[in-house]
Amino acid sequence: MIKKHTYREEQKRRDDLTGEHTVGDAGQMVLACLFTVTWIFDIFLLKYTTFLNDYIPFGVRMPFGVVLLVLSGFLAIKGLSIVFGEKRENPGVIRKSVFNVVRHPIYLSEILLYLGLLMLSISLIAVLVWVISILFLYYISRYEERMLLARFGKDYKQYMQEVPMFIPRLKKR
Repeated sequence: MIKKHTYREEQKRRDDLTGEHTVGDAGQMVLACLFTVTWIFDIFLLKYTTFLNDYIPFGVRMPFGVVLLVLSGFLAIKGLSIVFGEKRENPGVIRKSVFNVVRHPIYLSEILLYLGLLMLSISLIAVLVWVISILFLYYISRYEERMLLARFGKDYKQYMQEVPMFIPRLKKR
């Protein structure tokens, strides 16, 4: 009988991947579900903290929301395809494409996804979950950066100095 390997097992076998926090995926899933449920319930059913929608017209919020959602999708697709879609024979710090703009484009895509949804319909209770999500993503990013520093040393340290964590610089140094 041929044993099929799960996606997670296959990732663990790849020498070119450094790893991630053990609760990273589960935490992101829990927070994504919490955000979605909170946002949907407050927007469509409870309407407790949605009063800002009355003051900021949808015609103003919608273009920003759509741009953020498109940017989120772009960062996620590019980042995931570079990290998981390309096997690197010589493991090293990834500096190309979106990784030359921010160190954590995949996590940034998650932040922008929630913000884009919040622009489409503002729920202050969902904003609270969004802020908690940002803090969680910062926490797991710092953990993963310690792993990358241990593996790649001064090369990753230099990368950290040159490329910001989440917020792109307007000008290169």
